[in-house]
Amino acid sequence: MSNPAVQHHTTSEGPRIVFRCDASVEIGSGHVMRCLTLADEIARQGGTTTFLCRDLPGHMMATVVARGHAVHALPAPAIPAGPADPVSQSPSQVGTTPAHAGWLGVSVREDMEQSRAFLDRHGPDRVIVDHYALDAVWQAGAVPSGVPIMVIDDLADRRHLCDLLLDQNLGRRAADYDGLVPAHAQRLTGPGFALLRPEFAARRPASLARRRPPALNHVLVAMGGMDRDDTTSRVLDCLAEALPKECRVSIVMGQGAPALDKVRARAARMPQPATVLVGVADMATLMADADLAIGGAGGTAWERCCLGLPALLLILAENQRPGAEALDRAGAAVLLGEHDDPGWQERLTEWLGAKGLLPSLERLSDRAALLTEGLGTEHSARVICERALL
Repeated sequence: MSNPAVQHHTTSEGPRIVFRCDASVEIGSGHVMRCLTLADEIARQGGTTTFLCRDLPGHMMATVVARGHAVHALPAPAIPAGPADPVSQSPSQVGTTPAHAGWLGVSVREDMEQSRAFLDRHGPDRVIVDHYALDAVWQAGAVPSGVPIMVIDDLADRRHLCDLLLDQNLGRRAADYDGLVPAHAQRLTGPGFALLRPEFAARRPASLARRRPPALNHVLVAMGGMDRDDTTSRVLDCLAEALPKECRVSIVMGQGAPALDKVRARAARMPQPATVLVGVADMATLMADADLAIGGAGGTAWERCCLGLPALLLILAENQRPGAEALDRAGAAVLLGEHDDPGWQERLTEWLGAKGLLPSLERLSDRAALLTEGLGTEHSARVICERALL
């Protein structure tokens, strides 16, 4: 990927927004995808968007460009970085390195200096940071003075220098960020602010209506764009035994998923009609047509909730645990367990074979649909554009 930015199609009259986020085999695709959703809406409201991404395996920068946004690629790591870079930290913050610092691929200092060089040249009106490896240390050093910062987070585990924070997770309260963000920072918390594309809200009425009465004719399996541990194949093993032979199975994967070929081969051996879909352009229609989803508890959880799609969840990464447990407690999804816990396969098979399956699907749909109507992206983009121009 070349470094020069690809020109965006919007005019320069609106705010110029830079997103700092990454995708990789290790990180997954969720951070870039939700930033793309927000960037699409910002562009629709007249802003200009640029993505600042590290050249990591599975980086997804071609996807960003295909969606019409500018990209500037930070260089690929020359050597693996250590978990901490004390030189880049102030004395009071040494020892508070983010738990996900290794996801950065380089030292915090190197990323900070490279990002600052680009941001000094670009002159943005706002920087949006969606990266578990970055905190107040990076924000203080990378972002030019006076440029407002928005943070998209899920963890509430590190300090940020921002005037705007968004955490879309169920059960998240603004008070969870007390002491982690400046007192004046506006905090947008809860699934009502979930960053969903507009087609989910548009499909919501029809999706909810078709779930009466409940049925199980189409199962959607979506373990994230990368699924580096190939949880998908183990799900298919269970479905092959537990589902009626006439039930359709749709499997969604990213083009860069390491196990893509293996999953395609497994799908071809399924007794049920099974299709592997790569690079799905209209996930809302696919979800609206499904009767049950099996997947992780990342950003797609809110897409499923908006459409009232019942879901069985697996924790694919530790940062998904709070959201998965909250959805399970709310009765809006069923948590099967962690992906590396062999017991989840037995629980999945038992759940699908239970006598009360259809009433369970109806209850899950009702509870899920209460959590979000899918309008968070429009509202968040409006707040971002207004505050960037103050």
